[in-house]
Formats: sequence, structure tokens, C-alpha cells
Amino acid sequence: MRAEPASVESNRIAAVEQIDSTVLNLYEKREKIYTRKIEGFYQLLRAFTGWPLLIAYFATPWLSVNGHQAVLFDLPTRQFHIFWMTFWPQDFSLLAWALMISAFALFFVTNLAGRVWCGYTCPQTVWTAIFMWAEQVTEGTRNERIKMDAAPLSLSKFLRRSAKHLLWLGIALATGVTFIGYFYDLKSLIVDTFNWQLPLVTTFWTLFFTVATYINAGWMREQVCKYMCPYARFQAAMFDKDTLVVSYNKARGEQRGSRKKGVEPESVGMGDCIDCTWCVQVCPTGIDIRNGLQYECINCAACVDACDSIMDKMDYARGLIAYTTEHQLEGKPWTWKRPRLIGYGLAMVMMISLFTGALLTRKPLDVDVLRSRGQLFQEVPGGYIQNTYTIKAMNKTLERQQYVLSVTGLPGVRWIPQAPFDIEGGEVQDISLTVIVDPDQLQAMNTELTITLTEHLSQNLIEPLIEPVIKPRGEASVDKETRFIGPSILKTWQ
Repeated sequence: MRAEPASVESNRIAAVEQIDSTVLNLYEKREKIYTRKIEGFYQLLRAFTGWPLLIAYFATPWLSVNGHQAVLFDLPTRQFHIFWMTFWPQDFSLLAWALMISAFALFFVTNLAGRVWCGYTCPQTVWTAIFMWAEQVTEGTRNERIKMDAAPLSLSKFLRRSAKHLLWLGIALATGVTFIGYFYDLKSLIVDTFNWQLPLVTTFWTLFFTVATYINAGWMREQVCKYMCPYARFQAAMFDKDTLVVSYNKARGEQRGSRKKGVEPESVGMGDCIDCTWCVQVCPTGIDIRNGLQYECINCAACVDACDSIMDKMDYARGLIAYTTEHQLEGKPWTWKRPRLIGYGLAMVMMISLFTGALLTRKPLDVDVLRSRGQLFQEVPGGYIQNTYTIKAMNKTLERQQYVLSVTGLPGVRWIPQAPFDIEGGEVQDISLTVIVDPDQLQAMNTELTITLTEHLSQNLIEPLIEPVIKPRGEASVDKETRFIGPSILKTWQ
């Protein structure tokens, strides 16, 4: 076998080492991000969007409406209280509408203004900002944190780090307890906790969400946005050249280079970027926005505030990093007349209209009609034909209501019971309904009937089997279609 030259062998070894280095980089250990604290217009705006959401999240379970917690998803009783309205499992179609509205609203906002949801209102972003604040309070500024991590363990380092984790755990515990409070009355939750009467399942989920908050907002942070959140992956499908995103003006900023204050960029053959890297230091996901649009960018505009502050110090114009569009960077005007944006907007408006209509026409009662599993029909004294049904009537209100059943669809139809009956708030009651028809009135073996459950009817008790009086509808009523079964050979054919 002919030996290969030494230069070929060395090149092969170098290529293998390069491949190995590339593979290792794909699985490299996460580098800790030390964010610099920055102030500015967009950070103030984030405070005005984040704090109201935080206050609403922690305060809402303490509010009471109509004798119950303002927002409570009571799973054991299958009652979902949202302020002045109570929903039931039968109303889950409304949940589907709400989710579709939320999805198209997200698509619309993303196409219009990029990932502003991520930067300003996403819970992961808001809670991460709180945990970063706790870190800055206990461990100091960015440079102090870098030095402390590099220094050996000392009493000061131990105490400051312990204080940070205690703050994190306190915030996480408050978050977990409040979250469970939306499913388990919060006041009862706290009382039962101190009395050691909290159910095991509730205890587990409280600890689960506490630990999840502590890990996600304290340890993982940007990893959740980069690797766990699907939105970061499919957002580009909703972007176009007029989508508003945080961008670096490369034509104005390059070539980069440091210089003294007051030096005009043109005089030294450079752009406006002085390569201070503040835009990188303030980024919560650790990216360099100067490298172009990246999926890790959450549009928080921290780099915008950082760059503007440097431009002010250098007496340069603001806007080197700014909210802009691809068309604006190319010198073209922005326009809202885009098929995708208009389509998302129309779909969202249509779904909101349908959802509002369904919500406004929602009835506080429901009924299901089941045929008896015995005989299809019975002949009763007098030659009448009888069918029996089980009516499941549901009172969706929180108070006891009075209802009455009525049957239409056949001449001379009679039914039992005709007397009003009461159903407690939030309960389902089974009523046995007997429908009686003169066979001379039947034109087919299978005839359509309408059974109506009506609320708040005030009338005298009508005796069974007496020709009923036409009853007016009450405040709310529900119709259900069913079938009346008669004999295969009817008297009218004989």
C-alpha cells in the first residue's frame, strides 16, 4: 500500500478536529448572560405593560363577585366563574372561540409589530424581569456579578447568593399559590394550608408550579424562549417586509470603531457605531442585534434604549438601533395595505363578532332529551299511544329557578308533568316525561316533536291528560327536537 504524504494526513486530522469542534459547539454548555441594567422610553413602557398584568394576576383571586371568587375555575363542581358570569362544560364551544380569537390576534399583532407580545406582556418575560431585578438587588451590577462569580466562595458571596435564592423562592411560591388560587378558592387555600388540611393533589400542584417558576424564570430564562417556546420558531412565517421589528441600521453604523466624543464618523472613515457592545450587554437573550434579525430576539427594545443613550453621549442622532421595517431600511415607505395583515384583521373581527353574539345569546339553561330504553311505545287505556323520555334539565344560574316543560308538533298532544318544577342553581335534574297522542293524529310511524324547557313561567297547575292551554314563553327557553314513535299499522289506515 502506498503511504500518503504527511501533508495530506495532517490536513485530514485538521478537518476531523474542525468537524469535532463544530459538533461540540452544537451541544456546548450554556453561557450565563449577565444583563446590564438600562433605563429608557421602552423600558418605561414595559413597566406600564408588565406591572398592571402582575397586579391583576395577584389581586384578582382576592376579589368577590356575587358571593364567589371573581375568577374561579371550580373543577369539582364544573363551574367556571368569570366575574359576573358562570360557565359550564356545555359552554366549552365559547372557549374554542376565545382561543381562535387569541390566535388570530397574535397573528395580526405579529405581522404588524413583530414579537411585541414576547417583549412586553409574555409571562416568561415579565417574571424573568422580576427575577433579574432580585438578582441585581442582592448581587449588584453586571460587573459586580461577573466578579463575584469568578471569585472563590466567601461569606459575603454565600450570603448574597442565599438572599437571591430566597427572594426567588418567595416570588415563585407566591406565583404558585396564586395560580392554584384560580382553581381552589384562594382564601380557603391559605386557611387550609395553615391548618394542615390542604389536599395532597392541591399540595402537589402548588409545589409543582412553584418549582416551575423558580426554574424557568430563575435558571433557564432565555432558554425557554430559544428552545421551548414554539412561537419563536414559527413567527417568521407571519413576517413580511413591512413588519415592525427591532433592527440595526447597518448602512449608517458600519464601519464600527471606538473614538472620542465629538469626533465626526466621516472624518475617521467610520459609521456611527462605536462598538461599545451595550446593545449586547442589555439583551436578555444574549444576541447581537447588529448581526441582523434573529429568532431569539423578543423585541423588548432594551438594545434601542441602550444605543440611544450612547448616541446621546456621543452627540449623534438617535435611531441607529430602532423599531423599523425592512422596507424603511431600504428607503421605501411603510404601508398597512398588505393582504396578510388585512386577512388576519378581518378574521379576528369576524370571530370577535361571532363570539360576542354567542355570548349575548347564551341561555342560562340547557336540556338534553333521552328516549327510554324500554319499549318504543305503549298503548294505554283509551287507545292512546304513549312514549316516555328522560329530560336532563340544567340550571346554569347560581340561584334556584322554576321551569316548565311543553311539547309541540302533533295535534292534541298531551304530556306529564305539566306542573312547574324547581331546580337548584348549578344542578342537573332528571325528569321523566310522558307524551300521549291520539293515534288518529299520527300520519307516520315516526313523527318529529319539539320539547321546550321554559324558565320563569307563572301559571296554575294544569291537570294531566287535559287539553293544555298554549303557554307563553318565559324569560329563557330551550327547544330540543326528538321523535315520537307509533305503531307500524295506524288506525287511520285500517
